[in-house]
Amino acid sequence: MADDAATVIGFIGLGVMGGPMCRNMALKHAGEVIAFDMNPNAFQALEGTKARRVETPADVAAQADVVFLSLPGGPQVEQVCLGPQGLTAGARRPSIIVDLSTTTVESARSVGERLGRLDVQFADAPVARTREAAQRGELSIMVGASEALFARIEPLLRYIGSDVTRCGELGCGQVVKLINNALVFEHTMALAEMMVIGERAGVQPAVLLDAVSKGSGDSFVLRNHGRKAMLPREFPEKSFPPEYALKDIGYMLELASQVGTSAHVTELAQRYYAATASNGWGGRYFPAVIELIDRNIGPAPAAATHRA
Repeated sequence: MADDAATVIGFIGLGVMGGPMCRNMALKHAGEVIAFDMNPNAFQALEGTKARRVETPADVAAQADVVFLSLPGGPQVEQVCLGPQGLTAGARRPSIIVDLSTTTVESARSVGERLGRLDVQFADAPVARTREAAQRGELSIMVGASEALFARIEPLLRYIGSDVTRCGELGCGQVVKLINNALVFEHTMALAEMMVIGERAGVQPAVLLDAVSKGSGDSFVLRNHGRKAMLPREFPEKSFPPEYALKDIGYMLELASQVGTSAHVTELAQRYYAATASNGWGGRYFPAVIELIDRNIGPAPAAATHRA
């Protein structure tokens, strides 16, 4: 499919991750790429490419064969796919919709089943790694789809990802993504705690990270969140804030409940990021949890946490 210049790609959602993903598709795909976002300024991400802007999701449905979504969460995905102004509301529908967003597992399976009744194939394909990785086309993509559908969409996903893994049937991409994110949030929280303790015990944070990176404590979180955010104490806005972490953690706890498993570490992370959001770092990059720990501000009481 990737070599088929007749395949028209549609892309909806040009945010922090969606913008660079769509840009890579527009630069690499031989065929046409059309894009939609509610924010006119979002199209700046596509400057210098052949991507063509359209005005509504209905315009995308009228022209695209395969549509990729990069949206805030499950409700937006459901609305865009199945709502009265969505991709399946008109006379022409795309043959395949691939959701790159992070949603609940239940939502992914429900949307996929309903789209299937409309003869539209659906895959959940949430992405991992950083915005910089998205810009380089080096994301990790976790896919839930039948083997046949995966074979059709994998070449297109290779435009934006260096690692594309079929995790199982519909919904399994979200299972793996939620586990991945929960581990990142939990590890970031643990690393922040150790950096504060180490510094108070006389070891400079940069020295600590250098030493630990040479041993079994090394990790992606240490090399990225630790070095790039927690070490310089730089937590910019318009990155991945604690509110987004809380959304994904809520999805993870919902899944844990559905499969009858306690998730006490994830519950603690939920409380820490709720406190981060409510103590001055709302909207800032989520590794700001180290500021909370450094100030000896404990996690929010269990009754005060929320699930986005």
